[in-house]
Amino acid sequence: MAKPVVPEEARRRRRPTRQGVVLSERLIVETALRMLREHGSAGLSVRRLGAALGADPSTLYRYFDGMDALTLAIGEELIGRALDGWTVTGQWRHDLRELGLRIHGAYLSHPQAAVLTAGRVTGRPREIAADEAVLGILRTAGFPDPEAVLIYHAFTDQSLAFAALDAGALALSEPSRTSDEGQWESTYARLPADEYPHIAATGRLLAARMNHSAYPVALDMLLASAETRLRAVRAGRPGRTSSGPVRASGSP
Repeated sequence: MAKPVVPEEARRRRRPTRQGVVLSERLIVETALRMLREHGSAGLSVRRLGAALGADPSTLYRYFDGMDALTLAIGEELIGRALDGWTVTGQWRHDLRELGLRIHGAYLSHPQAAVLTAGRVTGRPREIAADEAVLGILRTAGFPDPEAVLIYHAFTDQSLAFAALDAGALALSEPSRTSDEGQWESTYARLPADEYPHIAATGRLLAARMNHSAYPVALDMLLASAETRLRAVRAGRPGRTSSGPVRASGSP
């Protein structure tokens, strides 16, 4: 005889843990974020997470199938934090810039979690909401669908790629990060001009610039390029996407 199916809600714990709290998916995710911040990805496990929550580790499987499912939930939480308080104003370039900076900032506020999740696709509601918002902004601005998808792809990947890159530096140990940052002053700014003329000419500028994120500059470049493409579409001079000539949405 087949075993009766127990609804998901019935499988979840309602009694307080040894810490006096009632478990929830959100509490588990927030605790995992704290553990990642304090101990890095190597310090996060079902056993340690259970201990931090005052619960038997097996209890966590009532909420997540395993650590991979928890990882996706962490990524979803970071995207959700980027969306919190963000509203669409109708100025497409301003709206995308604000959202991009929010995504970047949300990930950098938890660098160890960012390294773990920036490359993942969660398929969860807040990630989907962010994708819908970006595509909606672009299509409402007048970008034909092929252009909207192209720019959405570039915008999303750029935001997450810089989040992962910059978070990787922040996640380093203090000695390693200090050593890396010091190379621009101790090495690059002192290279001989006869052997490295271009680095020598810009060495001081490099030292002043390279320990800051390039994301805001790269984001502005992307949005400026997108605006140029939109002007071309409006002027009837469509460019070319990776899949061929741009056509207005719905055109044959």
